[in-house]
Amino acid sequence: MESLADFFQPGIAPDSLSAVNRLQQAWPYLSVFVTLFRGGDEEVLMRLLVLRELGSRADAPRWTPQEIAQRFAYLNDTKLATILGRLREGELLVYDSDGGQYQLSEGARVALAALATLIDFAGDDVELGYLTSQVAAGQAVGQLSDDALKHLLARLNELYGEFEEALESQSEFRIRAAQHRLEAVWRWVAKSTEVIRSLTADDTLSLSALNQAQAVALAQSRMLALAGTFERRLAQLAAQRVHLGSSGLTSTDIADWLRRQAVGQLADQLTGCLSINPEPAFIATPELADMAEFELLARERAKAGNTTLPGSVAAPLSGELEVERLFAAEAMYDELLTLGLQLGESGADHIPIRQAVLADSYNETAYRLSLLSLIGDPESHGDASIVAALAKLPFTLHGGEAVIEPEHPEVATLSDARLLPHTPN
Repeated sequence: MESLADFFQPGIAPDSLSAVNRLQQAWPYLSVFVTLFRGGDEEVLMRLLVLRELGSRADAPRWTPQEIAQRFAYLNDTKLATILGRLREGELLVYDSDGGQYQLSEGARVALAALATLIDFAGDDVELGYLTSQVAAGQAVGQLSDDALKHLLARLNELYGEFEEALESQSEFRIRAAQHRLEAVWRWVAKSTEVIRSLTADDTLSLSALNQAQAVALAQSRMLALAGTFERRLAQLAAQRVHLGSSGLTSTDIADWLRRQAVGQLADQLTGCLSINPEPAFIATPELADMAEFELLARERAKAGNTTLPGSVAAPLSGELEVERLFAAEAMYDELLTLGLQLGESGADHIPIRQAVLADSYNETAYRLSLLSLIGDPESHGDASIVAALAKLPFTLHGGEAVIEPEHPEVATLSDARLLPHTPN
């Protein structure tokens, strides 16, 4: 037969664990449940039946063998004797030899009280109602259990998670089912709210129990806020329904009808509806190659890559910045000065831009054309470069509504704009 120490790792004493000690101290009551629930389902059910019947007579809690036989006349005599023998062996039923009567033991009464509370909650949210009653009972007698608060908090968080999943599913049927579930447990949430309110107002409550009570209050407030969320989400889904002509039916009605049909009925409805069979699509070779390349090469490169930042280096000392010489701009500046002198000698009133911008190549011609926008630019006057020199030239740019076709190997068309001499005031 295995000992308790066989269940633990070598060197660990079971008595050193507080959880084990607590269970061992409560073993006289736990053994009652072992006796009740050992064996098959039918045996357990009959033991509970007999024990509950024996404990139901409050005015005369003692039973004679004749009274027991009369009370359970509908049971097989041999089976009844076996059940009574098992209850006596497990110390749930005590026989008083002096009076010749049976009575329930203390452990049996405790077990029946716990089972009665559990059975009375059948048909509703059993767990939440039972846990709430345990917390309320502990608070009423001044022996509140931290475990009861933890179990209540865990159940509230579980319910909140289920309700959130229903809302995220965007399924009207799941949301309606979750809303109905919330309405079913609503009274227990309200009851637990009253209990937690009285707990938090108790100055004698321990710090751990107070923390648990505050956590339960937070979980309750989160659940209470879901009521309005359900209504808003259902209203949004109702606005998205598709009405099927003037039949009065909607897409929700059709979906609800389909959900109620059996698989065979749905298969019959689809007979002759599909002209082709769906064909599965498999991953092609290029996708497999891409995945293999990443797993075999790219991932390894990322691991082997050097991501260390270089060390800090002092910036080198530098002298005065030299002005970059823009040779093409300087050539255009010289040419504009020459054209300006020729303009004064010839008596003409403008300079066609083709004389100023046309160069040997298309690139240089386009660059010169872009430099014309600098002429007269006030923001470039303060610069000490060829750009400022171009901006200070006494010309203004006019025209440009039409194009001309110069005789040039690389330039097909050019603007007909012109440069007019400008004398500042």
